[in-house]
Amino acid sequence: MKWHVRLKLKRSLASATALPHWQALSKNKKLRATQLHPDVDAIFSKYHRPVWVAKEYENADRSWSRDEIASGLDRIYRLVLQHDLTVPPELIRDLRQLPIVEAASLGEVGYTDLPQMRSTPMSAQTDWRSRKAIGLPDAHQLFTRGDANITVAVLDTGIDLNHPELAEVLIPGYDFVDIIDGAGQFVGDFLGYDEDPEDEVGHGTHVAGIIAAKGAKIPPGVVPNCKILPVRVLGAMKKGSKRVGSGLVDNINSGIKWAIDRGAHVINMSLGVKNSGGGLPHQEVVDYAQRKGVTIVAASGNDGKEELYYPGALPHVITVGAIDDFGSIAPFSTYGKQVDFVAPGTDIYSTYVNEDYAFSTGTSHAAPFVTGAVALLKSYALMKQGVNLLDRQIKYLLQQTADKVDRRFKHRKAGFGKLNLLDALRLLDTKLS
Repeated sequence: MKWHVRLKLKRSLASATALPHWQALSKNKKLRATQLHPDVDAIFSKYHRPVWVAKEYENADRSWSRDEIASGLDRIYRLVLQHDLTVPPELIRDLRQLPIVEAASLGEVGYTDLPQMRSTPMSAQTDWRSRKAIGLPDAHQLFTRGDANITVAVLDTGIDLNHPELAEVLIPGYDFVDIIDGAGQFVGDFLGYDEDPEDEVGHGTHVAGIIAAKGAKIPPGVVPNCKILPVRVLGAMKKGSKRVGSGLVDNINSGIKWAIDRGAHVINMSLGVKNSGGGLPHQEVVDYAQRKGVTIVAASGNDGKEELYYPGALPHVITVGAIDDFGSIAPFSTYGKQVDFVAPGTDIYSTYVNEDYAFSTGTSHAAPFVTGAVALLKSYALMKQGVNLLDRQIKYLLQQTADKVDRRFKHRKAGFGKLNLLDALRLLDTKLS
């Protein structure tokens, strides 16, 4: 992938309806277009930067839907440089000054920490603590283990597609990782999007196991009967002595929309990027998810500070911090007004690559407990009365039943409190009755 400019116009262009989606550029040279609008084209010509022009998002149907238009997805374009050149800051500045342009930015690479995995001899009794902390065993026994009609999308480093704990619930996914070559020292696959969301580093596999492991050699996931949609949006790279997940922010956006359009009911994003440019990362696709009734759950971050990471800092996203083995707020858990709940996040035992198992610590592993809770609530309502719970109803149930850490309604480190899945299901059962 070469550098690109992301351009959002104030109005969609009728002349641009036939433009290909950006993923089609490298697959079919006949689809390549070089012009968008005379004013825009003139600026790229001024700086001697010829581009291929494409739509940033692919419409779900033959034409843009009301929800896509309301979210502004129909007027965002990707202009990919034809040659291996950088984009001068002056070019972006000139684009922003055009009357037809609402926003212009350089496609940027986002980074998120990947917690270390620790393998250990597997044991069927390992880490029931975290599952019991949210009331999972009783929730399964008294209510449900999930419904196959509910789909959870995991946007992460991919998933071990052959893992025996997960293989039965996986449905065909996609790999959106296509990093700008030269952006860092990457581990494994980082070029060329395809239909193989295979995990090479274990982060996404670990997250998926917390959500939906069948429980053969580890405690079962929160919803072992739900379907999992693997969407690979992060590659792995070395940054100093640390290993981080990395992906083009715009490609992560495409992954979110793709998951929504493929029928995901809830999306887990155990990742977060800081806002380093204009606009808010992921804003329009989170708006689209809200309009489509899809719940997004994100990790708060692992720096132990009051910081904003996206998409967790956006309204409508459920943002999750971590508690430790004793139920206290984990010292590494990023906090602030954006945090909604906390869940177990230290020494969590789950699935790992190469059909293995491992421990890991971080808010990345707290978020999937809440994601699973959302899917379990949706499953129970669907199974008991054929009711499709709305996003706002899910949030109400979780807020009203969370265990408070003090007398405040919302705590700056714990949000509405500790996830209590069993009480959330009890409240739902009462409401349905």
